[in-house]
Amino acid sequence: MSSLTIVVIGGGAAGFFGAITAAETFPNARVTILEKNRTVLNKVRISGGGRCNVTHACFDNRQLVKHYPRGEKPLRSLLTQFDATATVNWFEERGVPLKTEADGRMFPSTNTSDTIVDCLLTTARRLGIQIRTSCGVAEIRRSESSDWTVHLLTGETISANRVLIATGGYPQLASYGWLPEPAESIIPPVPSLFTFNIPDSPFLSLAGVAVPDAKVYVVGTKQEQRGPLLLTHWGFSGPVILRLSAWAARDLADANYRFTLRVNWVPTLNENELRTTLQNFRQQNGRKQVISQNPLGLPSRLWQALASEVDIPETQRWADLPAKPLNKLIERLTNSQFQVVGKSTFKDEFVTCGGIMFDSLNVQTLESKAQPGLFFAGEVLDVDGITGGFNFQSAWTTGYVAGLNIGV
Repeated sequence: MSSLTIVVIGGGAAGFFGAITAAETFPNARVTILEKNRTVLNKVRISGGGRCNVTHACFDNRQLVKHYPRGEKPLRSLLTQFDATATVNWFEERGVPLKTEADGRMFPSTNTSDTIVDCLLTTARRLGIQIRTSCGVAEIRRSESSDWTVHLLTGETISANRVLIATGGYPQLASYGWLPEPAESIIPPVPSLFTFNIPDSPFLSLAGVAVPDAKVYVVGTKQEQRGPLLLTHWGFSGPVILRLSAWAARDLADANYRFTLRVNWVPTLNENELRTTLQNFRQQNGRKQVISQNPLGLPSRLWQALASEVDIPETQRWADLPAKPLNKLIERLTNSQFQVVGKSTFKDEFVTCGGIMFDSLNVQTLESKAQPGLFFAGEVLDVDGITGGFNFQSAWTTGYVAGLNIGV
């Protein structure tokens, strides 16, 4: 089809991957990327602290999909077309080898996101893809002369046979209003991947202290996670908090981000085991001060703060520690409770739970059932992963699948 015209709306990871795949698959097509901002690939540029966490070294797709609070089932099917192994190979074939860190995150070996940005830009330009910035889209309409007319905010119109929507997630349902997709196919968006604001936390002065292993619970729900926790000057962050915010995104939105968070600082021990550990330590270290001798491997500043919270004096020796403060300390270690009042965005990485329902699309092609010729990819879909490269992987996967099928 020599006259095929494809317009990709959104110059991010999914948009570029979709455009590149479309141009490679349908070499006679004219492909244009429209980006409302002055620059493209902005999220790619800032992600991973400017290093770009491209994907995760999880090459078993059955395990990979377990890192997505939303979208697990459709991703299972989509990953058969383009998975993490394919992502690694794709970049390596274009001169961008990736390296794996201890936690499984994969970055360009250059350690800078510029390498990924340059690779995508260079590939797009080599394929003749037109990249237009400062091009916000007002609406898309079916037209008689071609399949679609894209109306820009400037008043300009662009004709297209196929359109790929890869605009990323929106914070509010009203923001999806310009799409021709039926309203019932859009799941109202709420934030995912955020940190917790705890203004009354007794640990605000401990900002920067990291706890390698903690278990956290949203009281009144079944939502719980375990992993590294970071104390901040506004509350809590770290991988375990981000995972909890993702899996509990709907529950926390319903609670207006006001809820009780329970923390177990020593999840490897139950209450009886903890009591036995402390009693044994007490017998062997009776002359030592409680506040300076921590038998549990917790950061010393956190241990001191927990001991101070239950009114254990700095001069208190283990041998003379009364039963009441010991019981309080055990309670704090296993069942600290905090009142969360609001959230904060994690490192400018805005991720949403919600978007276009997969049920409204052909899950093998990502084409709209109601609007043939209209495709979707990336975070505009109702798919989101936890941190660690999973959101970029879904962008590469959905962009690839849409691009592969958009000219058929």
